[in-house]
Amino acid sequence: MATISLILSVVLILLSVLLCIIILLQSKRSAGLGAINAASSSDTYWSKNKGSSMEGTLERYTKIGGALFMILALVLNLIG
Repeated sequence: MATISLILSVVLILLSVLLCIIILLQSKRSAGLGAINAASSSDTYWSKNKGSSMEGTLERYTKIGGALFMILALVLNLIG
């Protein structure tokens, strides 16, 4: 059981470093809460094709990495 815990801990550390790098690679959004209005929710060319861009890919990897991080942390907590 200690071997599994050690392996999962190493994977968690690697995932956290990878997640930090992915977050730092994302572009800054300087608009903040001011971007929440009717104009930003409309269907534009950029919003329709955002998933195939680099920004969309990094956003998708951030969501997947965050979910994996939380699940792995929960599993490690239940094991140990």
